[in-house]
Amino acid sequence: MLGYAALAGFIATIPAANWLISNIGTTCVPNGPCLIPVGFGLMAPSGVLMIGLALVLRDLVQRTLGLSWSLAGIAAGAALSWLVAAPSLAIASAAAFIFSELADTAVYTPLARKRLIPAVLASSLVGTAIDSALFLWLAFGSVALLPGLVLGKIWMVAAATVAIWLSRRHLDRLTPTH
Repeated sequence: MLGYAALAGFIATIPAANWLISNIGTTCVPNGPCLIPVGFGLMAPSGVLMIGLALVLRDLVQRTLGLSWSLAGIAAGAALSWLVAAPSLAIASAAAFIFSELADTAVYTPLARKRLIPAVLASSLVGTAIDSALFLWLAFGSVALLPGLVLGKIWMVAAATVAIWLSRRHLDRLTPTH
């Protein structure tokens, strides 16, 4: 049950992030993203919190349902971007999402066999860097918002990782299916 809830949440994060970027923020840049403050005077596209969550949920999907479900979730989330975003944003989002989640998977998979929390943290940091730089460049032709985007994702990864750590006894009983 936990695995399927994580899968549904994971798939929903990408269209939710794209919708947020186009509609919600303290400042909306003409022909650009809606922005939110993420701390230390930095701003980031408002979808930042959803993507930070996606990185952790993907790891949870793989841990509870297996790698094949995780990869299917990546494809479904990328495809759903087309329903809520302009084509240029959907392409940038899908490309960044696919590459960052595959990198996240490559880092998480060997590490998770030993320790869950370090695997989640390391894979999320790799995914954050790739997703942030690639998305900003493809969507807006600039990486000017990179520091804020990375910081915002790190906040969300930290919060989600704390939640996983707090529930680790339950998660440790779950064995990967693949």
